[in-house]
Amino acid sequence: MNIVKTKIGIFLSLLLAVALSSCREQGSNTKLLLNEVMVDNQTSYQDDYGMHSAWIEIFNKSYGSANLSACRLRVSSQPGDTIEYFIPKGDVLTVIPPRQHTLFWADGMPNRGTFHTDFKLNLQGSNWIGLYDSGRKLLDQVTVPAGALGSDQSWARVSDGANEWEVKGGSDDKYVTPSTNNKTLNNNAKMENFEEHDSAGIGMAISAMSVVFAGLILLFIAFKVVGKTATSLSKRNAMKAKGVDKQEAKELTQAPGDVYAAIAMALHEAQNEVHDVEDTVLTIRRVQRTYSPWSSKIYTLNHAPEHHK
Repeated sequence: MNIVKTKIGIFLSLLLAVALSSCREQGSNTKLLLNEVMVDNQTSYQDDYGMHSAWIEIFNKSYGSANLSACRLRVSSQPGDTIEYFIPKGDVLTVIPPRQHTLFWADGMPNRGTFHTDFKLNLQGSNWIGLYDSGRKLLDQVTVPAGALGSDQSWARVSDGANEWEVKGGSDDKYVTPSTNNKTLNNNAKMENFEEHDSAGIGMAISAMSVVFAGLILLFIAFKVVGKTATSLSKRNAMKAKGVDKQEAKELTQAPGDVYAAIAMALHEAQNEVHDVEDTVLTIRRVQRTYSPWSSKIYTLNHAPEHHK
């Protein structure tokens, strides 16, 4: 009895350990991330009121929709002065589609709408920003270093969801990307390489025609194989229905040529009714002649003509 209780206890302990590890894994693998922050917006992106304000970008890295309603944004420039913004419920725009972004304007004017916070970012010092879910659980956080950004520059992840952060807006290859991917490609290396080696498009035409003809050949082979298979199956089913053996059918198909000639001649004679059905019956055909008034009996003389004196 004690051994059974011990085994049950070990089993329950293992289940509890697995459950705790899975919860920790789910908690660390959040799908909502702080993706890009602009502190000093002078001439960059404008909000829906045409104003240049600081903004915070949130990215949904999952392949399913995520709802920000009832989540919280917290900001602190120094310990003890944390300000919290509660994202209202009931706004359909708080649902972020898969792999998409949304912006919150840190302008201190929440009366302008759901995406306008009641706090502003500190232009002089550092800014700590935290994103919490409805249960006050920390989903993601970032600290924008003091003095790291100039006007119209942003502190952003190298690419969406990446762990590394960098300054964007200081060069042409690293530009600010609000509400879009942090890393965008302006060129296609494969296309440029193909254009360099085949500027006239001859190789492209040959490749396309080769693909088309290869497809047609494959279709021809496939239809031919399918046709032969269907014919052989139908012959086999017909032989089974008539009780013909395969060896017998093979012998019939391998008959000599004079046998085929005799069979053909017999069929020809039977169709044209040249001979009698039985040897003792004489077959007489009635020949129909065409009608002519010169051969009719009504025009013949019935009596001799009279002679007049």
